[in-house]
Amino acid sequence: MLEMLEYEFMQRALIAGMLIALLASISGTFVVLKRYSMISETLAHSALVGVAVGLVAGFNPLWIAVLVAILSAWLIEYLRSSFSLYSDAILAILLSGSLAIAVIIVSLGGAFNNSLFSYLFGSILAVSNEDVFTILFFGTLALALLLVFAKELYFIAYDEEVAKTSGIKVKFLNFLLVTVVAIIIALSIRIVGSLLIGALMVIPTVAALQYRVGFLKTMFLSVAFALLSVISGMTLSFYFSLPSGATIVLCVLSLFIISLVVNKK
Repeated sequence: MLEMLEYEFMQRALIAGMLIALLASISGTFVVLKRYSMISETLAHSALVGVAVGLVAGFNPLWIAVLVAILSAWLIEYLRSSFSLYSDAILAILLSGSLAIAVIIVSLGGAFNNSLFSYLFGSILAVSNEDVFTILFFGTLALALLLVFAKELYFIAYDEEVAKTSGIKVKFLNFLLVTVVAIIIALSIRIVGSLLIGALMVIPTVAALQYRVGFLKTMFLSVAFALLSVISGMTLSFYFSLPSGATIVLCVLSLFIISLVVNKK
């Protein structure tokens, strides 16, 4: 472990990975409780459209990915709240549509290269100081919003109709939650990859829920599982030359299986 930290690129990667793990696991707690787990995959594929546009047009892919992910999150919430459509149907439609658009854009622009694959599967070892500061700034803002409205968001996740009758601004908070999730996912795809970020956002929370210890302790457990997965995954990736994003996801999946076995009764 200490040998790994002698390299600056590993130090940056570990810091970025732990920040993403913290943000993904906390936001994932609310997402899972709302039965909205697939939104992470949908927004990751929507962000990939932004990456494709950025690579083809010569803009910074990260900023375009954030913008497209936020617009997609707003569209999802608008369709869910304004039309008689099932949430899972909306997510499935946008997920497949976003992926198709991204593939067409990169095909027409000739952008099938290593840059695109780094956003598909993650390239945590290529994280720069600028990436770390960007994640830290926007991540702190997103985390602050989640913590400020944590009680209301939990109430909405538990029973949205009762929350409405209690005077809580449900529509505003739903848009706020999906916006925060969109930002976190767009920031994360360079680290874990658009195909894997959903796992880091959902699986730690699902694993923590197996212990049935209440909302706050579940959130802390989810954070602990996510951080442990990132540290373990990066260590295994470094010493065994494995893909970092996939190794992190396999580590968190292992923790989920252990949680199932421990809490079988």
